[in-house]
Order: sequence, then C-alpha cells, then structure tokens
Amino acid sequence: MKQLPEITALLQRYFDTLYHCDLQKFDSVFHPQAIYVSADKQPLLYRDMPTYREVIAQRTSPASRGEPRQDSIDAIELLGDNTAQARVRCSIGAEDYVDLLSLVRSAGQWRIIAKVFHIIDK
Repeated sequence: MKQLPEITALLQRYFDTLYHCDLQKFDSVFHPQAIYVSADKQPLLYRDMPTYREVIAQRTSPASRGEPRQDSIDAIELLGDNTAQARVRCSIGAEDYVDLLSLVRSAGQWRIIAKVFHIIDK
C-alpha cells in the first residue's frame, strides 16, 4: 500500500495550494490536462488548467486573510496501481466544498486529472 502515503502527501499539497494560492504547488499537484468542473453553477462550470491556474493566481489567499485552515480527507479509494479517487473537504472564504478528485500516477508521480466539486450550503 505504498500508494496511500504518496496520495495523502499529494492531497496535503493540494490543500496547501488552495490555502496559500501557491502556483508552484499547483503545477506539481494538477496534471496539465486536468479538468475542473461544477454543476452547482449554471451553466455548467468547466475550466481547463491554464484557466483555473489564472483564477488561483488572481485570488487573495485564505492564508493572507488570516482564515482558519479547514480541510480534511474523507476517503481515498485505490482503483489500481496508477488510478485512485479521493473525496476531500475544504473551506475558502464563505464557502465550504466537497471535492471529488480523480488521481492518476504518470511517470511515477501522482497528480489530479479531474476535480469535480460541490458547494455545501451553510
């Protein structure tokens, strides 16, 4: 089960990316061809990685606003040696999210290939 510590480390870098708006970590966490989707927005919100990266670059980080960090891993499911799925939660600003992350291992490195998220009503 060597994959679980590697995946957990990836998910922690993912949380760091969002909390600090760290573009260097963003590049190490997301596969360049990953997609970003939510059906909570109408029409369907879809972004490719260059577009999502620009959103992160322009966002004021929760860390710089002094927001308490709220993130957790609900579940990790290994689907094979190079494929996994994770369900995580985090808060950014006034919104709480559940993220379904599809993960792939390519060239020996785990990365997020798809992020589908749901905004939780408070």
